[in-house]
Amino acid sequence: MSANSRLTIAAHTLAWIGLYQRQGHEVATSEQIAGSANTNPVVIRRLLGELRAAGLVESRRGVGAGWSLTRDLTAMTLLDVYDAIEPGPLFALHRADPDQGCVIGHGIQPALQDIYAGIECTVRTELSKTTLEAVLQSVLAVPR
Repeated sequence: MSANSRLTIAAHTLAWIGLYQRQGHEVATSEQIAGSANTNPVVIRRLLGELRAAGLVESRRGVGAGWSLTRDLTAMTLLDVYDAIEPGPLFALHRADPDQGCVIGHGIQPALQDIYAGIECTVRTELSKTTLEAVLQSVLAVPR
């Protein structure tokens, strides 16, 4: 299993658009953002589609096409971003029920369910405390 970087790439995308707009630009392209994130523009476009569905960004077609924020970075939290791109729970139980005749198979899901719920609650609380503005300010404070 590998770590999921979707939240990181989505936060990168939103912070990039926010800074770009502050510099006087109306819209950003997925190619520009992908260059900064060192990923394929298709990855960025897919994430932007999910962020648009959640109301965090909007797109413009035709001449001058691109993406812009729908609200200020101070009004977006990492939880907003997480909810937009990660529709399921943080941890999942077995896809198929384990062997109920086995002592571990019988008890593993109930045992882990409460633990996972507590972890998810903590993660959601922490993500809700951090705005994308705070992320951008932290980014800008990193010495180059």
